[in-house]
Amino acid sequence: MDTPESTRADVLVIFGITGDLAKKMTFRALYRMERRGLLDCPIVGVARRDWSSSTLRDHARRAIEDTGESIDETVFDRFAQRLTMVSGDLADQQTYDRVAQAIWGRHSPIFYLEIPPSMFSVVVGGLAHARLTAGARVVLEKPFGHDLASAQTLNDQLHAVLDERQIFRIDHFLGKEAAMDIVFLRFGNSVFEPLWNRDRIQAVQITLAEDFGVDGRGSFYDSVGALRDVVQNHLLQLLGLFAAEPPSVAGADGLRDKRVEVFRAIPPADPKHYVRGQYDGYRAIEGVKPDSRTETFAALRLEIDNWRWAGVPFFIRAGKALPVRATEIRAIYKRPPRLAITHHAPDPNELILRIDPNPGAKLVIQAKEPGADSTRTVDLSLNFADQLGEAPEPYERLLNDAMNGDSSQFTRQDNVEQTWRIMQPLLDAPPPVRSYPPGSWGPHGADALLSGHPGWRDPRREGA
Repeated sequence: MDTPESTRADVLVIFGITGDLAKKMTFRALYRMERRGLLDCPIVGVARRDWSSSTLRDHARRAIEDTGESIDETVFDRFAQRLTMVSGDLADQQTYDRVAQAIWGRHSPIFYLEIPPSMFSVVVGGLAHARLTAGARVVLEKPFGHDLASAQTLNDQLHAVLDERQIFRIDHFLGKEAAMDIVFLRFGNSVFEPLWNRDRIQAVQITLAEDFGVDGRGSFYDSVGALRDVVQNHLLQLLGLFAAEPPSVAGADGLRDKRVEVFRAIPPADPKHYVRGQYDGYRAIEGVKPDSRTETFAALRLEIDNWRWAGVPFFIRAGKALPVRATEIRAIYKRPPRLAITHHAPDPNELILRIDPNPGAKLVIQAKEPGADSTRTVDLSLNFADQLGEAPEPYERLLNDAMNGDSSQFTRQDNVEQTWRIMQPLLDAPPPVRSYPPGSWGPHGADALLSGHPGWRDPRREGA
């Protein structure tokens, strides 16, 4: 008997297809999937706007062009023929009846909810009332709640209608090839795995820096902040990939089980080891409250209380209006003892995994300084695109996985609830926000967080 996990989807229904995410990400991803020969089903858009299918196709073309993607007319014509439109209020059951008519005869639908989370249970309930959820998969965009209690409530609402195996929660960082490379780089190379533990590594830093502010998104961002926007989800998922044990079973739950084991081993975050910042000028942005205390920068320290990582601090920072756009993981190894032939101890080795931009890896080692009896830091760099070719973009990978019923790179209920559990003390008792100038690395307190350990790495410094 076919199950939602084992059958290829035979129709993709996108709720919120006229929205910003579809414009910036989804149409481009679907077009690229068409170009790669990965699309083989109709696509039905659902939104309040009273659009015809022709209007939707014109909008899709403009959206794809606006992302900088070159249009191949033959590919776009194939893609456009897949698109049809259903208009209606998502609170009106007749909308779901029209969806049922549009996908009549299809048995393995995917319903992709690119809508506010407050509407998730409404839409799922409407689909269930129209008898459309049997054999279906439902793809949800983040955020999955705004704290632990709301995440648990949302999961209860979804599970009243759907099995957990039918729910695909997207975190697009898990669809990044460079994020998936972490596991393969570690377990596929015997030179790394023996050094991936508390005996060899003294500290780990995870950075997500953005060199732009929140202009045009003020009202959304001011209700969220950096901790909810990127730390609880994206950066904790990177931590989980970096710190997880090798999966003991194949299948979607093999690695997901191991990531959850890591999260369960992390004590709730301590507000004493949490620094919040807000860049100067943030409160003047349209949609932001004049007295806003929302953080645009967050830095914190976490510990993992298990055999492999006990005693190794994991430092996380994320922020807007920083000097550069970069996402990376930096593993700092323990410093070797002083060599008898030199006058100082060599600097520690480092392994830097670049997620964005220009995904790759850098191994920082010590070599002899020419003409001197001392060591010098050099780095061995690898750009994945140069060696491995073009990779699919995150939404390409994740949408195709969802259509195949592969949930490996999607987050599970227990995963979501554990990450909220870790962050909850920081939401309950946040420290005051500290101002910082745009173009800086955030408030000074972020540096003090690393006391006793190497300072934050500047991604702009080669060999740093």
